Amino acid sequence: MQGYLAIILHAHLPFVRDPNCEKCLEEHWLFEAITECYLPLVQVLRGWARDGLDARVTLSVSPTLGIMLRDSLLSARFERYLTGLIELAKSEICRTQLEPECRQLAWFYKNRLESLLGLYLEIGRDLIREFRRLRDQGVLEIITTAVTHAVLPLWVQHRGSLRAQVMGALDFYREWFGALPSGFWLPECAFAPEIEPILASANIKWTVVDTHGLLHARPRPPHGVFAPVSTPAGVAVFGRDSDSARQVWSRQCGYPGDPRYRDFYRDIGYDLDFEYVRPYLPAPTVRGYTGIKYYAVTGKVSPKRFYVPDAALQAVDEHVSDFLRARLQQLSAARHYMKCAPILVMPFDAELFGHWWFEGPIFLDHFVRKAMQYRDSLLISTPTAYLERTDVPCTMTLGLSSWGKGGYLETWLNERTSWIYPPLYAAARKMGRLAAAYKVTNELGARIITQAARELLIAQSSDWAFMISTDTNQAYAIRKIVGHLRNHSALCAQFESKSQDPALLEQLERESGIINPFNPQYFVN
Repeated sequence: MQGYLAIILHAHLPFVRDPNCEKCLEEHWLFEAITECYLPLVQVLRGWARDGLDARVTLSVSPTLGIMLRDSLLSARFERYLTGLIELAKSEICRTQLEPECRQLAWFYKNRLESLLGLYLEIGRDLIREFRRLRDQGVLEIITTAVTHAVLPLWVQHRGSLRAQVMGALDFYREWFGALPSGFWLPECAFAPEIEPILASANIKWTVVDTHGLLHARPRPPHGVFAPVSTPAGVAVFGRDSDSARQVWSRQCGYPGDPRYRDFYRDIGYDLDFEYVRPYLPAPTVRGYTGIKYYAVTGKVSPKRFYVPDAALQAVDEHVSDFLRARLQQLSAARHYMKCAPILVMPFDAELFGHWWFEGPIFLDHFVRKAMQYRDSLLISTPTAYLERTDVPCTMTLGLSSWGKGGYLETWLNERTSWIYPPLYAAARKMGRLAAAYKVTNELGARIITQAARELLIAQSSDWAFMISTDTNQAYAIRKIVGHLRNHSALCAQFESKSQDPALLEQLERESGIINPFNPQYFVN
């Protein structure tokens, strides 16, 4: 009996498009992710398709990310960003003529960046279309998640918001991929029993929760996380494998901390003369990451050692062998007491592979290729394929859980963030009332109520509370929440009073109107 291994990469970024700012720090998050994660992933998957590998990974694409990836303004800005980095790498080749280690790496970055730009132009600047093509070639399954990545358990008292986040996501998915997804990624792996009827009504077949979310089900699952369970509404729930997560994520023993890998934090944007790097920084007035980094993690040794790509590849090979050995041992042990095939589900943030862990895409590629040698024991597949071949053994009730700090909702609901929810809930109630009385006699009124729904959706994003809780970009997160709620309130007032302001509407549509299509009727509670 074979065992299954399902790799799920969750690709998400908050909505950071700003047409009023020619160069802003937050859009740089998207550009970094495209350069370091999404384009390298396409290269890996193209290699699998070319070589006929019988393996598939699952990619969850959030609607906000997909919208930004297909936006012409952001595409043009990204191309300019990547062209600028190539120019910087060429400058570094000249600057480091007397520094052979740095000069060799500058050539490495120049060649890599030119290859990525060539790929981006080849796919017509459309990553969503390329993901669809790779799905059709059989190396990728694509699923979706909530429209703006709201933490759904925090919205169980407002069913309209749950419906808007879930059903709105399916509309985008259908437009982009020509079908409906089998799986649904719960933002932050956050589950509550009230969510499952919404998923079931959307014909979602499966989702994923954190390890304890499955192990604490009632009754206890007889196979632990090695098999899914069914909720009372009929949605299959898979649990995250904590052992594989620990080997990759742990700060103490995770692979990315190996001293041979590239150091994320040491960047020439901080090391070199400010005027020299200024044109290539995320924002023109402050230092930041350029993506050109010359040093390895090194560990506690001082000074830092230079990054050596060949040494990093050796580390990848060692870690791939270790990771594969551990997974085979887990599946072998599980098979002894299971009557059905075991499955290991390994969900990760996609941005880990390439951004935080530069060698991550290479690790993923080498792991899958090496796993092909053990086809008698291991299948690299998807939860959907597993459910097509294996019956879900039992129905259980799952409680509240997430993969955030403490395992529940503390990361998004705490003493630093509690102030944001009363106005959010009040806005959701008003949106529900207006949507229920949705009688529009003119095009302008329809645009106003639809834009009000968009403003509320963006304010509901989990990212803002996360930034506030972790004190990262806190001012930006507060500005986003307050600003979108203010816009929502102004639009609702216009809709109710019929005192319409086309200028304000046009401005807001220019900023976030690309969240389209969206049906405000979903907000009816």
